[in-house]
Amino acid sequence: MSYRVQFDFEIGFSNGGGIQGRDFRLDIDAADIADRDLADYLVADLRLLMVESVSIRNKRIIAEPHKRGPGRASAYIDLSHTIENGTLTHRGLPGPLICDYLTREASRTRYAPGYEFQIARVDMVVNTGTYIDCPFHRFADGKDWSQMPIDSCADLDTVVVRAAPGELAVGIEHFRGLSLRGRAVLVHTGWDRHWGTPDYFGAHPFVTEQAAHYLRDSGTRLVGIDSMNIDDTRDGARPVHTTLLGAGILIVEHLCNLAAVPDAGFSFTALPPKFRGVGTFPVRAMARLRD
Repeated sequence: MSYRVQFDFEIGFSNGGGIQGRDFRLDIDAADIADRDLADYLVADLRLLMVESVSIRNKRIIAEPHKRGPGRASAYIDLSHTIENGTLTHRGLPGPLICDYLTREASRTRYAPGYEFQIARVDMVVNTGTYIDCPFHRFADGKDWSQMPIDSCADLDTVVVRAAPGELAVGIEHFRGLSLRGRAVLVHTGWDRHWGTPDYFGAHPFVTEQAAHYLRDSGTRLVGIDSMNIDDTRDGARPVHTTLLGAGILIVEHLCNLAAVPDAGFSFTALPPKFRGVGTFPVRAMARLRD
């Protein structure tokens, strides 16, 4: 049995104006959907920005076939740095050691003639390459990667904000007026151009503490940045990590290629392995553009 929801809506925008709809229908996965979830779904489906309010009325569930197919991605964009032997990601942390545990030559003695395999061994700190933080990274009683649900970092509707060239402190003004609830927010600074050079470890762009509070209060699900750290590392305080991870909002650092994605209209995925006792791990971060 498949279901659709029929409803009336009214949407107001922070820059003035609004839109209304009557007897609007959307496919849903279950026999019910909360008004708040429906509002987020509607805004994402219509690809709206600067939404200030959403009112849902006359909602009813209809048992009928879905009108849309399963969907097809028109393109994937890789947002991850390549990790190789000795890659340096963060000042003060060692690069990974990547080597053979079992060489192809040695494997030939274990298999039938004509078969050979390589088994690699990797010794690294988890803060390597493009990686994602969950609450356990900052808080001893926070959830680790064995406890985080898949949908916390997979197929998230996404909005991109873009810092001006040379701008270090990415403040609250970049996020005001955007529809952020339930979305991933990626901060494009262009700092990834320094990857693999000493300049990458210098004074880098970061999100301000006030902006982190705004992102938390706006219901953001994940925040990523293409810089060395989402916090200002010129001192030992980490208020952005504390604010976001304390609210269960995931953090992705060391992204790249954000210039290749649009400001909205795509989903973001950054899935790590399911490790217990680990709060950070490298990911293959990607954008999935919609048809």
